[in-house]
Amino acid sequence: MKTRHRFLTVYMAVLLIFTVYTLLDTFVIARVYGEESYSSETAEEAPESAEGSGEADPLYEDDEADPSDGVSPGGSYGASSILRTDEAAVIDTYSANGTDITLYEFRENDTTIYVADVCLSDASELRTALANGAYGHNVTAATSEIASEVGAVLAINGDYYGAQESGYVIRNGVLYRDTSGRDNEDLVIYSDGSFGIISENEVSAGELMSSGAVQTLSFGPALVQDGEITVSEGEEVGKAMASNPRTAIGIVSEGHYVFVVSDGRTSESAGLSLHELAGFMDSIGVTTAYNLDGGGSSTMYFKGEVVNNPTTGGKHTRERSVSDIVYIGQ
Repeated sequence: MKTRHRFLTVYMAVLLIFTVYTLLDTFVIARVYGEESYSSETAEEAPESAEGSGEADPLYEDDEADPSDGVSPGGSYGASSILRTDEAAVIDTYSANGTDITLYEFRENDTTIYVADVCLSDASELRTALANGAYGHNVTAATSEIASEVGAVLAINGDYYGAQESGYVIRNGVLYRDTSGRDNEDLVIYSDGSFGIISENEVSAGELMSSGAVQTLSFGPALVQDGEITVSEGEEVGKAMASNPRTAIGIVSEGHYVFVVSDGRTSESAGLSLHELAGFMDSIGVTTAYNLDGGGSSTMYFKGEVVNNPTTGGKHTRERSVSDIVYIGQ
């Protein structure tokens, strides 16, 4: 009996240690596989080390143009603004070096929605960045911290690639992960700034690189394609609740983008369903829109400050640490 008791004690101790280690390895222990790199050439794999981008000038200069008149003062792609601006409040603006941003606040479906209307003269200003400048597992930082480190004027959280073991990861022209995820529907941003929606089951990461992909975001689903809403009522991400904080990105026309974040899960802001988010994106005139990581991750940063109210459960307003961001450089 004593021998059996000792065996059971040892067995339970080993099982407990294994379980704790597995949980720590999955959710806590950070593993860095490579440093962040930037490349204009097709890459077969991420390099072991590379230099990161330097600090940008922290000063912001706005011109004197009226942000409500729909005119893009400096961008070479023209003056088109998003639709429905008469229903929104202008919060802030930015204009410098061919980049023009107007930040709007909408109120819809009992939810506060922040929309950054972005016009770029150079598509390369639409970038991504990894937490702590490193590609890895459980390597995270707050959206505002990552944005500040890379000198972003505008940023939103990305796809939280680090929470998954599969799904293409192409960032700033570098291929970090080429393992496809089952039924993954990705947003691809090409070197000319255009958007495309692909299925990882139908194209390899190498083929995407060869076709000029500089970014892939693997969360989804696509919300709007070719000007048509592509999600149905009741469709959700995994087991997510119907109303959530949301993050999305869309393209209106060449060089013209929108970054969108909604608050949610609070008495002040209910949150959006995927279908409501898709409907909103369609209503402001996007031709392609894509859903990014939401919930407690949903964060918008503009000119040195967090614009929205990130929350995980409605009890605390704080940023969740994430793996990556999408941003506009200065």
